[in-house]
Amino acid sequence: MNLKIGYEFKNNSLLQIALTHSSFAHESKSNIDNNERFEFLGDAVLELVISSFIFKRFPELPEGELTKLRASIVCEGTLAKKARELNLGHFLRLGKGEEHTGGRERDSLLADAMEAVFGAVFLDSGIEQAEKFIIELMKDSIFELRKNFKHSDCKTYLQEIIQSKSKDAVEYNIIEENGPAHDKVFVVEVSHCADILGRGTGKNKKEAEQNAAFDAIKKIEGN
Repeated sequence: MNLKIGYEFKNNSLLQIALTHSSFAHESKSNIDNNERFEFLGDAVLELVISSFIFKRFPELPEGELTKLRASIVCEGTLAKKARELNLGHFLRLGKGEEHTGGRERDSLLADAMEAVFGAVFLDSGIEQAEKFIIELMKDSIFELRKNFKHSDCKTYLQEIIQSKSKDAVEYNIIEENGPAHDKVFVVEVSHCADILGRGTGKNKKEAEQNAAFDAIKKIEGN
């Protein structure tokens, strides 16, 4: 098997089980294991590893925000995308029915297989190696999702950045209002200690403030 996942199994039979769908096992004449139990284990290992990592890496996030971020990382779509990057579908052992109905490209099946691989790594080497493998594999997705996640509430995230360095408040000021009453465009500047951090426009004050905060975040983080 030429699957390259960044981990070398000591017991290759574990990887084979992780890549064996129940449909293949059911159609086989011999009594072979499928990946459902590995998926169950891998799901738990993944959640623990991701929870620990984001808890330590993002101390500014409260419990509710950590929960939402973790959910976006361990969700079916994210795992299926990672499985496609590894070409995992090509190596799956599927029954004829699953094969003919496009199982190798189905998100649910790919995500389950990815979790099963995590479970297999844990069984092969324990939690420390599993953690190292998962973080190395998922870290790009983690930081990309965190980046998109924080921008969903730019004002809050900007406040967190500033409060980590200063006790002075961030201020938002409307500097322009253009257009007729039913179709106004607001221009807002965000500042800190008289320094202009960013500027944004919007159809209402709230939208303009969020866009101003987003502009400030990009400048502060050098994006």
